[in-house]
Amino acid sequence: MAQALAYAATSPSSPLGPYTIERRTPGDLDVAIDILYCGVCHSDLHTARNEWGGTVYPSVPGHEIVGRVTAVGALVSKFKTGDLVGVGCMVDSCQHCVPCAEGLEQYCDNGFTGTYNGPEQGTGATTYGGYSKQVVVRESFVLKITHDDATLAAVAPLLCAGITTYSPLRQWQVGPGQKVGIVGLGGLGHMGVKIAAAMGAHVVLFTTSEGKRADALRLGAHEVVVSKNPDEMAAHMGSLDFVLNTVAAPHSLDPFIALLKLDGTMTLVGAPASPHPSPAVFGLIMRRRRIAGSLIGGIRETQEMLDFCASHGIVSDIEMIRMDEINTAYERMLKSDVKYRFVIDMATL
Repeated sequence: MAQALAYAATSPSSPLGPYTIERRTPGDLDVAIDILYCGVCHSDLHTARNEWGGTVYPSVPGHEIVGRVTAVGALVSKFKTGDLVGVGCMVDSCQHCVPCAEGLEQYCDNGFTGTYNGPEQGTGATTYGGYSKQVVVRESFVLKITHDDATLAAVAPLLCAGITTYSPLRQWQVGPGQKVGIVGLGGLGHMGVKIAAAMGAHVVLFTTSEGKRADALRLGAHEVVVSKNPDEMAAHMGSLDFVLNTVAAPHSLDPFIALLKLDGTMTLVGAPASPHPSPAVFGLIMRRRRIAGSLIGGIRETQEMLDFCASHGIVSDIEMIRMDEINTAYERMLKSDVKYRFVIDMATL
């Protein structure tokens, strides 16, 4: 075991502050990583404040990690010292159930091991995330980073926001000739716009804020609709092949269901603290429309996403912060006061 400096919450009501944790000694299949940058996800805040329940304290959040390999185990074959790598939302899974065998570790029948708030496979120990100087991760859950070094900080949010939006767009085969709606222009939504546009779809961004129109067009949307405007909504009625709903606050799904064509699907990736109002059944059954959900992606798909983004020059729009600014960043995040993802420069820890 080795000690590592981190930032942790010690209770639901305490601010995050400096804390020393222990990292395991790298085993034969492990990769040791010095963390360079860590993105800040709303899930970090939910966990630190125990808003979803089940948080084990001390809690060290962070699952959008970019770093450099400092050591590898004797049996590691994919990585070497000095490589630039990423770690996303999970660091292990059972490796033997059907979803794991199919490269869908995020749906592991026995529960994947989250990058933070564990439990670790085998030992049951609580895992600690990327608000830390170092991390040790099983080789099969480490990802190759091929973006330019100058963009590394902006690559970090791809490990969560990027794969959370890429996976459903890929699953529902979004591409040229399709008209796709993205609901919400936040940390997830802005990545959805960039990725769907790069896939060749005609992208329509739906937002409640007129002030986001210009930014959405800059990010790659072909059209922007203010969803509170009934005339703008009516113009797209029954015209969308697919809708990716990234909003993490409860809202009526019916207006967005009505936008779908026959056999269209709306996939939810936002996770509100309380349920959305139940949709009207006739909006679904009259056009054979579907509501679905999606959770990040497996390791194979996450690597595919990183490679896709590198080849298309896609990174997140970020605001860099110091580690000691994390509590202020959380408060700003609650007010949607960030465009569009905070990233911590871990050299400031």
